[in-house]
This record gives sequence, structure tokens and C-alpha cells, in this order.
Amino acid sequence: MIKEILSGREPEHVRNGRNSFRQASVLIPLLKDDGIHKVLFTKRTDYVEHHKGQISFPGGSVDKEDGSLVETALRESEEEIGLSREDVEILGRIDDALTIASDFIVYPFVGFIPYPYDFAINDIEVKRLITVPLDVFQPDNPTAKIYKVEAEGMVFHTHGFEYNGDLIWGATARIMENFIGICNSLAP
Repeated sequence: MIKEILSGREPEHVRNGRNSFRQASVLIPLLKDDGIHKVLFTKRTDYVEHHKGQISFPGGSVDKEDGSLVETALRESEEEIGLSREDVEILGRIDDALTIASDFIVYPFVGFIPYPYDFAINDIEVKRLITVPLDVFQPDNPTAKIYKVEAEGMVFHTHGFEYNGDLIWGATARIMENFIGICNSLAP
């Protein structure tokens, strides 16, 4: 059903007028665990250049060698968590997102992955993996609220979602809100 919803709409794009934003692609990995639909996230290490210690999707900067934006998301997912490109069923793309602190336009792709899976975590970039039920991101979830977050020397008042002690906030939370909003608004 998600594939049909995403294929029936054109993603909203962010203009990069003066090429002031860098480009990145991410994968929103969906999986089914004991009959429950979940999203796989990474908790970033403190060694990475951007978004240290934050919850994020597998993904990263677009390289000149990448043939497309979806190739970037798949390459980065393979590098970060050992998710083979052949094991991802791309369901579609959602709207572009901006990061506030690091000036990226993020191109999110939704993909279904097998689970359980023998992930190979790149411990320079990823501290651990987190699976979160999709229901956590529904608008009526009581953990969806504004949080005060201190990160990389800045303070943010941001919408976020808490799950098992982890806070999903910033661009990652906005991307999930967008994804759930699209699915809710276009579902039969």
C-alpha cells in the first residue's frame, strides 16, 4: 500500500538557489517484526562530522560517483549498517527536508528491508541500531511533543518523539512526520 501511495504523488522539492545547501540522501528502512511495522534508525557516534549522537536514518552526502539520489541512500546504508542494496525494496520517495544546523537538503527514500537481518555496523559512524514501531509517529501519540535539546553547542526547541529512552528529533522527526502525514492523508 505504501508503494502505491508514494508512486501516486510527486515529492515536494527544496530549491537550492545559490547552491548554498549540500545534498544528502537517506533511507527510511521499514521492516516487519512479530507482525508489527517498524522503522530502523541509527544512533550516530560522537566521531561523525555532523549530528553527533543523534538518532538518524542510514544515509549521507551525495558523492559525484553516485549515479542517482537513491544510489546514494543505498550506498550509505551499505557502508553504515551493512544493508545490501539487493535486499532493499524501494517503495518511493517523500518530500525533501532541510537540516537547520548543517545546511543539507535531504532526499528521503522509503524502502522495505528483510528482518531479522545480519547487519554489519560501521562503528565509526553508528553506535547502535534502534527499531521503533510506526505507531509512535502517529499524531495522537502522547510522546510527540516539543523538546528542549542541546546539541553541538546549540539549543533547539524542536518537535520530537521519545521511544525507550531515545529521542528522535530535528530533521529525522520532521521526515517521519512528513512520511506518516503522506500515508495518513492518501490512505483509502
